[in-house]
Amino acid sequence: MAPHLATAALVAMLTFLVLVPLGPAVIRALLARGIGKNIRDDEPETHRVKSGTATMGGLYFLAGITVVGAIQVAAGQTRVALLLLAMVSFGALGAYDDVRGLRAGGGEGWLARYKIWWQWAAALLVALVGYWSLAEHPMVVPLTGTDIDMGAWFIPVAALLMVFFSNAVNFADGLDGLAGGTVAIAFAAYGLLAGSAGDLAVFSLAVVGSLLAFLWYNVRPARLFMGDTGSLALGAGLVMVAMLSGHWLLLPLIGIVFVAEAVSVMMQVAYFKYTKRRYGEGRRILRMSPLHYHFELGGWAEVTITQRFWIVAAVAAAAGVALGAAT
Repeated sequence: MAPHLATAALVAMLTFLVLVPLGPAVIRALLARGIGKNIRDDEPETHRVKSGTATMGGLYFLAGITVVGAIQVAAGQTRVALLLLAMVSFGALGAYDDVRGLRAGGGEGWLARYKIWWQWAAALLVALVGYWSLAEHPMVVPLTGTDIDMGAWFIPVAALLMVFFSNAVNFADGLDGLAGGTVAIAFAAYGLLAGSAGDLAVFSLAVVGSLLAFLWYNVRPARLFMGDTGSLALGAGLVMVAMLSGHWLLLPLIGIVFVAEAVSVMMQVAYFKYTKRRYGEGRRILRMSPLHYHFELGGWAEVTITQRFWIVAAVAAAAGVALGAAT
């Protein structure tokens, strides 16, 4: 094993061991402040029992990630500052959305048309800082060995991917353990791909360790949800790790679950609007979107859906690592 990967694995283990004992105190603190999940009207009726579960758990694992990242920056691994900027800025947007949802009482936060503009603003800020601060902006073409400097194209590509994947991870955060597990798998894949780049490997596996600690309390029956605070931050952070590693072309494969969840929502909305204009009534392709709700309403148990999505994520991540390693 490469020395960087050994260090990264140790960091993942330590992060997990430090965070897990803090979980009950975090859950109590959130509930004491009335930070409990409000179930939206567009969620399955079976989810009503989850109402009141502690949310904004993204603060819990982001704290661990931020501490590790800050230590890395202090040690001279300055690229990690860009990763922290992405995660903290999107996490702040998510926290604001979560707070609005709690105050509204029905689980609805920002209107999507307002939220998306703030996501674009944060994404462009991070992308511009990355373009100006990085010495190179790599794009590795799988299986060819070609490494291209993207130049100014780094800005629109990074911004677009951050907006897409932050929302995609948010869509995936609908079942106990689903988003946390699939994101952990994706970060583990990039930790392996970035094995020769110690800063990215350590940061990626610190995220994995933090998410495993979160999953201790998030698997069914969940006692803690990540909220938009966590999902938006994780999506943006995953994109920036992919961009810095140069292997961002593999992101749709490694993050295939998130792509499927986002595409299912876009298809459902587009088809509903089209049929409403064409036939006077909106029709749906899926029973409900995102995709995991379609399977849940089809009779699959929540645990079964989560585990099978984890399997798909793991197989896709393995394929992505294989393609990246063969480059």
